[in-house]
Amino acid sequence: MGKEASSSFIEDYWQNLKEGIMNYKHKVQYYETDMMGITHHSNYVRWMEEARIEFMKDFGWDYSLNDEFGISAPVISSSCEYKKTTTFGDVIEIEVLVEEYNSVRLKFLYFMYNAKGDVVCIGRTTHCFLSKEGRIIIIKKVLPSLEETLLKIYSLSKETISKR
Repeated sequence: MGKEASSSFIEDYWQNLKEGIMNYKHKVQYYETDMMGITHHSNYVRWMEEARIEFMKDFGWDYSLNDEFGISAPVISSSCEYKKTTTFGDVIEIEVLVEEYNSVRLKFLYFMYNAKGDVVCIGRTTHCFLSKEGRIIIIKKVLPSLEETLLKIYSLSKETISKR
């Protein structure tokens, strides 16, 4: 599975997250704004993807799994709750958590913050796992090391979410 995520790395990462260090930042670009000068709503979904890819890469799961093991995790649903507007030049910090996981489906929860620490958006994406033939797969049967990592991340995420 490429680099395996060590337990101490995961613990350190989540300790940092609990202390308020976000794992991904995005600077709003001019082309992401609309005629009113605010960020177009469609961009938040793209930012969730950027943050999710970096988040999973930190735990040793990057998109090379698609080639190496023939596993994909397509988005089967996404949603956003827009709380405050953002504009060109704003730096958005995105916290990614695993809200649900059951070996077949994986649901991410995203909190996006502006520089003042205000929540600007809360998003969610749900994914399933597919073989290269497009069949649903059960991760614990196909790639037990990924299952172990996802269960650990999910456990730590649940702990963090329950404190909110």
